[in-house]
Amino acid sequence: MYEHSTTVRVRYAETDQMDIVYYGNYAQYFEVGRVECIRDLGFSYKKMEEMGVRMPVVKLEIEYLRPAHYDELLTIKTVIKELPIKHEIIFYHEVYNEKKKIITRGKVELFFIDIATNKRTYMPENLRKTLEHFFEV
Repeated sequence: MYEHSTTVRVRYAETDQMDIVYYGNYAQYFEVGRVECIRDLGFSYKKMEEMGVRMPVVKLEIEYLRPAHYDELLTIKTVIKELPIKHEIIFYHEVYNEKKKIITRGKVELFFIDIATNKRTYMPENLRKTLEHFFEV
């Protein structure tokens, strides 16, 4: 299992008239978590695209538990529970407020897509080798 955490501060534009983070913004928070998780492994979406692979989101699940408010510092925990074997990778996310209470959790599934053929492909081998160290193989 691989786990990574990063933080974001809620911007005013991300809230509604009730001073609560608009529900659609959590998908962006999850993306921040995924991008930083991949960066922590020594990769980036840009680097993956240079290797000929794109990663579109194909499924998103979100459960809202508590509200987040303007100017709160949120912690986004991102976990890869299973080593990808085929063309998909699943990221599990939990968002915590400053009091360390979970406010949102979700699951995002992405596919590895070959840029040249626009068809499903496997995870780039060097990313696989990096991730294998966190799993019993």
